[in-house]
Amino acid sequence: MPLNNTLEVISKDQFDKIHNASLKILKETGIKFHCPEALEMFKKNGAKVDGETVFITEKMVTDALATCPSTFEWTARNPKHSVTVGEGFLVQPNVGPVFIQDMENGRRKATLEDYANVIKICQAGKYVHLNGTIPVDPSDVDSEAKHLHMMYEILKNTDKPIIGFCFEGDKVRQNFDMINLAFGGADFLEDHHCLGVLVNPLTPLGFASETVETIMAYAKRNQVTLLAPCIMAGISGPISLLGTAVLQNTELLAGIVLTQMTRPGAPIVYATASTTGHMQTGAFAAGTPEAMLINTPNIQMGNEYYNLPTRTMCGITHSKELDCQAGYETMMSLLMGVLSGANIGVQCLGTLDALMTLSYEKMIIDQEIISRCLRIKQGINTTDEDLAVKAIQEIGHGGTYLMHPSTFKECRNMWSPDISDWNAHDAWEAAGKEDLVTRANKTFKEVLAKAPETLLDPDVDTALKDYINKVGL
Repeated sequence: MPLNNTLEVISKDQFDKIHNASLKILKETGIKFHCPEALEMFKKNGAKVDGETVFITEKMVTDALATCPSTFEWTARNPKHSVTVGEGFLVQPNVGPVFIQDMENGRRKATLEDYANVIKICQAGKYVHLNGTIPVDPSDVDSEAKHLHMMYEILKNTDKPIIGFCFEGDKVRQNFDMINLAFGGADFLEDHHCLGVLVNPLTPLGFASETVETIMAYAKRNQVTLLAPCIMAGISGPISLLGTAVLQNTELLAGIVLTQMTRPGAPIVYATASTTGHMQTGAFAAGTPEAMLINTPNIQMGNEYYNLPTRTMCGITHSKELDCQAGYETMMSLLMGVLSGANIGVQCLGTLDALMTLSYEKMIIDQEIISRCLRIKQGINTTDEDLAVKAIQEIGHGGTYLMHPSTFKECRNMWSPDISDWNAHDAWEAAGKEDLVTRANKTFKEVLAKAPETLLDPDVDTALKDYINKVGL
């Protein structure tokens, strides 16, 4: 049987307390929405609005939660890659690194070529289920055209479910135009969840204009919103870990209300991305044990109290190199994320330096760490056959199970590493004494060498290029 689905940080009797605390804040303090269209919509739905502050009632929250889907299918261009969100643990690319790193070239600003390479590696990754977003931010593309070129590279290099970008209205509409061309038109998107977007509140208790515009644009088109507060306990949130979990839940509920007011039933993922501040410097703290102690209570709430699909940030590290620190911080955070019961994990594919840098080699290494965590989550079989009484009695005293039929039957199901070296020391020496980073370096280059030139139909490719030229960027 699998391990207990939830790593419990709080008891279930705390759920009502967190929910009621959030309702009190929403009703009495309110949320700032820096978007006239959203403010007008709240007014029409009976909310009290004072300037840009919206006071959200318990009924608004209850009504919004009632229309959120508990699971949904995220449709890929290749149907075999479509996934159900709300079941199991899915992995998406990182969001936010500015620098790229590999053992030959060191750390440098990422380019559009790097961006495309990362999409290709995620396309090939057997433990990567979603693709797109901004796993590295290309520095060699004009900021006004970046959203078009990144979306083109996504559509060209992956046929897995796609995550887009949070931009102001016109850029969101242009990306939807490109998605329509690739998927067969707006009518297809109306009935299929094909594109998701990660959005972050303007903590504390606010939503920036481009965030609100993005949320509403995606909801209107029946597409996926991954709503993730990024709070630093002690800096942008309370120093109390539970208090930061309450603030995170409050901002999540506000975003859920906005989404469901825009379009009841639009898919939304209750996501977490908070951690502590590093109190000696005031900086973002990655690799801290306390991050998942903040996020797991919210994952419990999302899964069990609100019955929503959930996502969490996990697998992060503050290490600058592929060293022991990178290994233990990544494994600690990722294992807690998997065991928390979250349905999607992010920031667990190659990140270093508190999410500032992406390592090509670590993208390969982290996929093995993910596979280890998923195997632990799987637990052990507990059937009568698995008690192995018959095998134990057949082998008896002092025998070996190596040639027993039960061993032959199951031996290929035992977990085995993809990149770690389990050979004897003599065999490792004879093979050149390669370390883990060197093997990962070879592997990512092999993946890129095998990647197809394009996954787009030629007519669609031409249409996308014509569209980019048409909008004049």
